[in-house]
Amino acid sequence: MTFSNIVITGASSGIGAALAKYYARPGVALGLVGRDPARLNAVAAQVRAAGAMVEEGLFDLRDRAALLNFLSGFDRTNPIDLLIANAGVLDGRRADGSIEHADMARRVIEINLLGAVDTLHAVLPAMRNRGWGHIVLVSSLAALSPLPDAPGYSASKAGLLAYGQAMRTAVAPDNVRVSVVCPGYVTSAMTDTHIGDQPLKISAEKAAQLIGAGIIHNRAVIGFPLPLYLPALISRLFPEFVIRLATKGIRFHVTPRD
Repeated sequence: MTFSNIVITGASSGIGAALAKYYARPGVALGLVGRDPARLNAVAAQVRAAGAMVEEGLFDLRDRAALLNFLSGFDRTNPIDLLIANAGVLDGRRADGSIEHADMARRVIEINLLGAVDTLHAVLPAMRNRGWGHIVLVSSLAALSPLPDAPGYSASKAGLLAYGQAMRTAVAPDNVRVSVVCPGYVTSAMTDTHIGDQPLKISAEKAAQLIGAGIIHNRAVIGFPLPLYLPALISRLFPEFVIRLATKGIRFHVTPRD
């Protein structure tokens, strides 16, 4: 299946930027959403050089009015057939050992979970009316195996996984597809703030290829890399002390960018 009108949030770096370049070609219209004007402009320039038409949306996903205005406007002229809700932030334990506070957790959940839910619902009615479309929610392996150094992030990604899986079944009769991506460590501005070991880290370009293949095959959950995804799937079956021992070497702290 090919897509002609694509919207990607969190498109200014990492997986989002790599997906924008992955799908960029003549005849494709791309709506790219991000918060950093310089990085978003740079990605848009590369996408245009590949022959795609680009419309940029510069706003925070917590601005629901701006989100709806951008998506509805783009959809009117370029009926969206692929939406990738990729925007997200990481926060958590600091270098001094302090755990996240309530405001920190709330911000992460608002952006990662509620922002993605708002994004989905901004395009879902039109997709259902047309009887086609694919929505992709980018979660994390932390949805399956929560990170003690980032409880809010883990909760937001677990919620996104559950929401996407439930919505997939709910809208299947309308011929609208929903997939959830659960990546491990991927080169990005987000992982730059993650200070600690990042086993089996892959490039954003490789992640984009894996996600693209999973979308083509309409996979419910697109998880990678397999050596981390498979243990994460069954981690809830392990005793707590086993999980603590297994994850002891990948504890981390966060140095926030903004």
